[in-house]
This record gives sequence, structure tokens and C-alpha cells, in this order.
Amino acid sequence: MLKLKLDLHIHTVHSPDGFNTHHDITRRLKEEGLDGYAVADHDTLTGIPEALKNSEGLAVVPAVEVTARGAHILALQPTEPIPIGRTIAETVDTIHGQGATAVLAHPYGLPRTWISINSAIDARLDAIEVANSAQIPYNYIRALNEALADRLGLPQTGGSDSHIPDTIGRAYTIVETASRDPEDIVKSIRGGLTTVHGTGITLTERISKALRKKGKKES
Repeated sequence: MLKLKLDLHIHTVHSPDGFNTHHDITRRLKEEGLDGYAVADHDTLTGIPEALKNSEGLAVVPAVEVTARGAHILALQPTEPIPIGRTIAETVDTIHGQGATAVLAHPYGLPRTWISINSAIDARLDAIEVANSAQIPYNYIRALNEALADRLGLPQTGGSDSHIPDTIGRAYTIVETASRDPEDIVKSIRGGLTTVHGTGITLTERISKALRKKGKKES
């Protein structure tokens, strides 16, 4: 079995608030000693072909971050766009209908989401993202996320939720997998063959992201 160090939540310029080019991502991941990542833009699959084409030897898991009602869901290996604004359970059902895997992103990631426990129980999720570098305060929110994963008996993942190059690889997942193929990686995630590591992003990095987002809106 391989042990791959993967950032399972990275945004690219195809997200409205993303500033990472695929060159940025591959460069930073190699600098940080990571083996690959999940390209998970907001509600669009348009960045996936480019990510696969420009992997430069890194393992790439196709993904999308879906805006559900009251939550964000990471769909791993989607085959087509997933409608936004549906309930968590409806969104997960759509993801499963594509043969994809549903990971609840930043369950307690204020101000973005604060999950209802009943909706999480009813949703038939496959895993919980417990480490997300953008969550604040990082350690407190991570503990809440871990408690939710334990209560639901679900595997845990981690990712930087990076929108700017500086934060790529800040949180990550060690996945024990038979190969670097996305199918094997996702199978291992669903099987709970994961350990999660990471830290939060700094105030300076938060400000940098906010300023870039403001500039992008005004341009």
C-alpha cells in the first residue's frame, strides 16, 4: 500500500473567488512535498480537464464543491454538473446517482456553514472534512468536525480549501491506497484509510485573499 499526502480541497481560477492557476498548484504542492490534490471548484467542473492535463506527475482527484442548502458538499469524481440549492440529502443523492462520493465540507465553518446534526444524519454522507485551513478558530472548529465524524461513524479528510497559492497544502490527508489512481484513492477514503493533518491560515493570508477577491469583483 502507498501512503499519499493529498490536499483534498483546492480551488482554481475557475472558482469566482479562486486565484490558483494549475501551475501555482503543482509548484506549491511539490514545494510542500505533497503527492497530489483534489481540484474542487465552486459548482463547476470546468477546471478538471486542465488539472488532469497538467498534473506533472501528481495524483489528481476530480471534484467539485457543491453549494447545497445549509452546507457545502465535496463530490469526488463527479461525471456532470450537480444542481445547487438543494437540501443536503437531495444533493448527496444526486452525487451518489453519478457514482461519485459525497464529503461534507467544513461542517462548522463559520460564516459559511453550520451544519444541522439531523440533516447530516439523514444525508447518507460518505466522509467528513474535519481539517480545513480556512476554518476559524482552527483547532476548536476541527474538534467539532471530528466529533461529528465520530458520531456519524464516517471517515475523515483534510484539505486547505486554498484560494491563493500561499495556503496550498496547509491541511492535507494521508491516504493509504493501492495506487495513485483516483479510483483507488477514493475507495480508500470511503474505507476510512485516512489520517488528517494541518493548521489554519494566518490573518495576513486571510487579508490577502479578501483583497484579491475585492479586486476581482471590481475588475
